[in-house]
Amino acid sequence: MGKMIRVLVAKPGLDGHDRGAKVVANALKDAGMEVIYTGLHQTPELIAEAAVQEDVDVVGLSILSGAHMTLFPRIMELLKEKGGGDIMVFGGGIIPAEDVEELEKFGVARVFGPGTDTNDIVSFLKEKLHG
Repeated sequence: MGKMIRVLVAKPGLDGHDRGAKVVANALKDAGMEVIYTGLHQTPELIAEAAVQEDVDVVGLSILSGAHMTLFPRIMELLKEKGGGDIMVFGGGIIPAEDVEELEKFGVARVFGPGTDTNDIVSFLKEKLHG
């Protein structure tokens, strides 16, 4: 099946709720992925730096604060600047449908809303990264 998928799960910005991020991180671990969780209140710079240093395949961002249209693009820009432009980015949280479309146009692989079955996230990542 190939190498183990390495995922960085991050909570950027001032959002202090990480239950969903932890549920997703645990589901990815249970599916055999290596998961690094950065914890709460991370800056875009720290997230991008950690993703590149840890040589991850994908970054999962959980945003409930409403700052998604600023944080997603900034993190993706920093990934490119730091040599991680090939790292896939997906997200989750409270994000309006019209913003999801914009984020996907910008290059976010997928945005999963509240209540998404974690098996759907696992399947998506495996399909995208292992074909």
